[in-house]
Amino acid sequence: QAQFVESGGGSVQPGGSLRLSCTDSGSIFGGYVVGWYRQAPGKQRELIAQINTGTDTIYSDSVRGRFTISRDNAKRTVYLQMNSLELEDTAVYYCNFPYALTSWGQGTQVTVSS
Repeated sequence: QAQFVESGGGSVQPGGSLRLSCTDSGSIFGGYVVGWYRQAPGKQRELIAQINTGTDTIYSDSVRGRFTISRDNAKRTVYLQMNSLELEDTAVYYCNFPYALTSWGQGTQVTVSS
């Protein structure tokens, strides 16, 4: 069973960048589509980026062109490079398998403020 540990969050000003990492301590990572989700205060958790077992990616309209998802199957890790951060990107960020949801990790907080 997957167990995700997210890291890399922090506080940045608008326009700044962060790189998030999420490592799966389980053994099934390489065979699954993996995605990044976020949950802003008072809002539902939403899927914002996903990558298949290769390099094909899909992004939500809200992050396309600013965020880049990538994965390293040997390290069982998925990354999210976030550029041109906006106030609306403030949220807790999680990773999971969109088509085989499993337990959620603790997430990593991203705060964008001036």
